[in-house]
Amino acid sequence: MQHRKPTLIRYALSAAIVAALAPTTVLAQEVDTKSPVPAARKDDAATLDTVVVSGTAAAGGVRKLEASFSIVALNDEQIRQANPKSTADLLKVSPGMWPETTGGQTGANVEVAGFPSASGAPFFSTLLMGSPIYGMPTLSFYNSTSVFRLDDTIETVEILQGGPSVVFADGQLGASANYFLKTGTETPSGSVGLTWGNEGMWRVDGFAGFKIADGWYGSIGGFWRESDGVRDPEFKADKGGQLTATLAHDFAEDKGRMVLYARHLNDKNQFITPIPLIQRGKDSFSAYPGFDPLTGTYYSNAIRRVWLPSYPGGGKHADLADGRGAISSIVGGKFDYALDNGWAISDNFLYNDMDLNNNALFSGNNPALLRDMLYTAGTPGGFSLPAGSATANYVGGGAVPLDQSVIQQGWWHLTKRLKSFSNEFRLSKELFEGNTLTVGVYYAHYTMDDKWSQGNQMLMTNEPNATPITVSYVNGGQTYRRTDDQGFANFGGFHITEKGSATNKALYVSDAWRIGNWLLDLSGRVENQDATSDVCNLSNINLDGDPTTLYDNAMPVCNGTFAHNHYDKTHPAFTAGANYTFNQNMSVYGRANSGGHFADFDNGIRGTINGNFPPMQKVRNYELGWKYQSRMAYLDVSAFHRTFTGLLYQPTDGLGTPVGGKEVYGSKSNGVNLLAALTPVDNLRLQLVANYLDGEYTDYDACFRYTDVNGNAACAPIEGKQLQRQPKVRAMFTPSYRFEMPWGDITPYVIYTYVGDHTQDQSGLQQLGSYQTWDFGVTSNVGQHWQINLRGTNMTNEIGLTESNSRIFGSAVGAGGVLLARPMEGREVNVQVKYLW
Repeated sequence: MQHRKPTLIRYALSAAIVAALAPTTVLAQEVDTKSPVPAARKDDAATLDTVVVSGTAAAGGVRKLEASFSIVALNDEQIRQANPKSTADLLKVSPGMWPETTGGQTGANVEVAGFPSASGAPFFSTLLMGSPIYGMPTLSFYNSTSVFRLDDTIETVEILQGGPSVVFADGQLGASANYFLKTGTETPSGSVGLTWGNEGMWRVDGFAGFKIADGWYGSIGGFWRESDGVRDPEFKADKGGQLTATLAHDFAEDKGRMVLYARHLNDKNQFITPIPLIQRGKDSFSAYPGFDPLTGTYYSNAIRRVWLPSYPGGGKHADLADGRGAISSIVGGKFDYALDNGWAISDNFLYNDMDLNNNALFSGNNPALLRDMLYTAGTPGGFSLPAGSATANYVGGGAVPLDQSVIQQGWWHLTKRLKSFSNEFRLSKELFEGNTLTVGVYYAHYTMDDKWSQGNQMLMTNEPNATPITVSYVNGGQTYRRTDDQGFANFGGFHITEKGSATNKALYVSDAWRIGNWLLDLSGRVENQDATSDVCNLSNINLDGDPTTLYDNAMPVCNGTFAHNHYDKTHPAFTAGANYTFNQNMSVYGRANSGGHFADFDNGIRGTINGNFPPMQKVRNYELGWKYQSRMAYLDVSAFHRTFTGLLYQPTDGLGTPVGGKEVYGSKSNGVNLLAALTPVDNLRLQLVANYLDGEYTDYDACFRYTDVNGNAACAPIEGKQLQRQPKVRAMFTPSYRFEMPWGDITPYVIYTYVGDHTQDQSGLQQLGSYQTWDFGVTSNVGQHWQINLRGTNMTNEIGLTESNSRIFGSAVGAGGVLLARPMEGREVNVQVKYLW
């Protein structure tokens, strides 16, 4: 793809959201069967008459007007104007997408309207140049947005929901975001930018594209940044960078294009844990005394470095500053070539080698006064010691008063080594005028090598930048150590080694046929996943052999035996679409999909006994859409109906350890997605991204067993309850106006976001309320080479929740209305100065 000239950048914002809202019919791995994908132009996405060559097997591509599905497409300037706080946060520009970004730069849960999930991103895939980042879309403590960063090397992104994605590439049922890299051009081009943020952030971005020889082009670019974070942990919250290089070759006679690329990421990010708030009623949340909900975090230098004897293989030193980090090395390629007589071939491949560290706090029980934690029976997580027997000191010295509010937090450390290789080869043939047949083969092999130390409850002060606390007590003349010298009260939990290897193989066929005003497509895919998993079995031991050190007397460790599972499943997927064009300004379309979601190493494979795997998650998706454009207005509205079977619920205890068997249930959803833009006068744009969802759980007449916030066994019905973590209504309204000046231009804009009622889990007992935020931005282009961007998020310091304590099912509100939850970060402002050539 060609890098745009700097002169075009001056007009980015005035067309930005309209372009984002236009349905640029693109799918990650789809390519033109006759020529390389052309450079995206800002005026292209603003017209339905633009010919697109992706997402269809029709010879020569189709006009957007004729595409039977909708997609959001952004170029590099539009990505910046969306002002995403992370890679996941960018997905908010697509109606029906709901990224929960309150956990920081990484680890965001990604919800797709009508696709029920509890955590992670099982129904979302990140693709680079048409290839998935990893063979499975999600694992525990991994989703694809965690290992992908946005920078100036990105040319465009296409975010697609449903549609033909169930057939191509990794066969994602839900949504995919495909990123295309910038390459060099005939004329050297590039940019250098410096960004400062009020949260102590400094960032440098750069890109350079250049010609190597006739038909050969190169590029290199990336970023480096460090930040204290809005929630300052007393060390760098985010620190690292990324470097990307490409080599592109255009074949003679416009036969096609080849792009080879390499990308290396080394980044460390704070994973933000829930903090205490006060809940009054369904939709009222306020600050907990002494804890700012907008800037507070438990993280501190005092709890930063620890020794975890629970880490498999003999223990390990761990550091919170390593965060939920990623070291990822990617090499890949994209090849498209047109043969004679209507034949064309393409091939996409990607290899990724990743080391993922997870060093983070995870919530357990609600806070309590130290006296209750020590002595009061029935206090969740309490010690129930003999009255007056205990000595409690801060680590580093000093007695802790009995009226000090304290809490136990899980100090978890997990390492993941992931490797993945995928290749997709396609052969297309124009059978006769108006009809193109495509046959494709997809192959992916990927591995996992994990070590988990999950649990590790540390006693600490319930305050920002917490201090750990040690406890000992005397009983019957004998001194017992209730915590170790670091403040760990319990090394119980889930401390495993886990290795997995899987291969996915798929064959698909797609046919597109134009008949008058109709454009029809029909595609089918058959895929097999063959996966093996080995997880160590655990036995409880007294680690140091001393019965007076109570914190490690029953520590689960790998005992030398393994649970082996072999998962071998084949399943088909289908999609059919039809588009009818009334005139040059209006069309209607319909689409039907069906498919299945394979089990992954951590969900469905691990924990299965005697090969009794849970049923496959299956979906049926039906969609109707209408597209219209005039000089003043653009509308793309679609309605959907989605049904699921085979959904799984795994009960856990208060430490997040799986207990008992899995429950199986289903869901049904109806909804509307809306993309709209209005241009009443020149330079004024009014844009709206919105969706409505009516989704509920089905096919489960009993109740889910769980342990409540007070440690009691309970059971809650789910039939008819709202889909968890998915707002019923979400809307993002963006007005902007471009002022033309003799020296350039300046465009201010605001973003108003409304998030409707949403709930924590399937029970619906923990309401998360609704909220609204205001963001702003100003972009100014000065002359031909300079650009200044000023942006701010959550300017009104709204306390908006995306989740509560995910280890507590049902109501998570304790005594006094205290709730552990993840609110949005407070006000954040940054300014960038960029030079372009």
